[in-house]
Amino acid sequence: MRSFKFHDRRFYLLALCLILLAGIFLRLPASIFEKDGAVSNIGRLHPQPGFRIVGYDERLYQKYVDDLIRYGISSYPDLAEHYVEVQRRLPAAILPPTRFVYLFTAYLWHQVFGADALASLHNVSSMFSILLLCLTAVFTWRLGGWRVALSVTALMSFCPTQIHMSQHALIDGVFAFSATLCLWLLWENLQHPNKWPWLMGYALALALLVLTKENAMFAYVGLLLVLGANHWLRFGQVSRMLVLLTFVGPLLGVTILVNLCGSLATTCSTFQLLVSKASVLPFAIATGDGPWYRYLVDLMLVSPVILVLAIGRIFTLRTEDKASLFLLLFVVGSYILMASVRYGMNLRYANMWDLPLRYLAVGCLTNVTAPLGKRVHWWFGILVGVVCAVEFRQYFVFFVWHDLYELVTEGLLRAVRILK
Repeated sequence: MRSFKFHDRRFYLLALCLILLAGIFLRLPASIFEKDGAVSNIGRLHPQPGFRIVGYDERLYQKYVDDLIRYGISSYPDLAEHYVEVQRRLPAAILPPTRFVYLFTAYLWHQVFGADALASLHNVSSMFSILLLCLTAVFTWRLGGWRVALSVTALMSFCPTQIHMSQHALIDGVFAFSATLCLWLLWENLQHPNKWPWLMGYALALALLVLTKENAMFAYVGLLLVLGANHWLRFGQVSRMLVLLTFVGPLLGVTILVNLCGSLATTCSTFQLLVSKASVLPFAIATGDGPWYRYLVDLMLVSPVILVLAIGRIFTLRTEDKASLFLLLFVVGSYILMASVRYGMNLRYANMWDLPLRYLAVGCLTNVTAPLGKRVHWWFGILVGVVCAVEFRQYFVFFVWHDLYELVTEGLLRAVRILK
């Protein structure tokens, strides 16, 4: 029997399956390894998060899902109207029920598996984190081939913030999946213009993005920048239908959202109240502000090696590096808008950059190991493994040993002992 070699597709496929299994295991909810308050033998291999209290936002999500379970999906307009009534009386913002994808998927999880609202939310967060990991393998294979897919998926498997989002009933991992799905389908449409399966998938993904979270605008601006830059960088061919669906997709999402809320007036009131009262939320004022490079500081604290490698790759990019430029422009476009929101900066929102940054990091490692001759594959694999180990240790530092929940700068600084 012929042995596996680095250029053998079977080797990459087997290694990719093993990496996906490791990443999926790390993303399983910690609660499934517990029974009667004790952790199972397999559970001892799972890095149990230090923060096990149910957070404030998680309680609100739980209440929304409980209401859907009790009154049915037809009660959604009542849910939205009740939010507007309550929010008007409150001095600061609470999260709205317009985050339909997350709430509805948790409702479906309850209907199928019978889990309670909170357990359903935890399982949905885990599921979408796993889906993003699988999407990473497909997307990066389409961008750069088997070796790139294997390397980027390995780095994503051990990404600290990705694992963290899978362990809590928070929506940011779900949003990261939706944004990455839109980015992938935009790439496919540029490579295969006027193919209806890709076009329809792209439009539906944009609608899904709008229905996931109001942060959709951040990702949408990044997509628009990529689409506009295609005129000079030539990622692919922009068809009239692609441009049309780039606007029709979000409009479809807004239309569905308006119908779910019961009226346009209720929908507008929901977002107006959210925007106006989020800026006076004491927690947001205390933790959500900073200079334009705030996200760079936070990323350097959590994933320093990845950020350094990604920045190093940026300085070696050429116009021929289409895939890297495509991902970089998405990050730049969304970064500019996200860094401009006063009292609205949090590293959780940057989850959608995890794949692009790791793709750029792999490109840097490729450049570093290129002059090493015949053993380049060995050195490249060793370096990817070292970075994975560093990333996994970072997860322990922040989320196991220091039980962080909110990814605010003060907590990150204390975890790495800069503040004591």
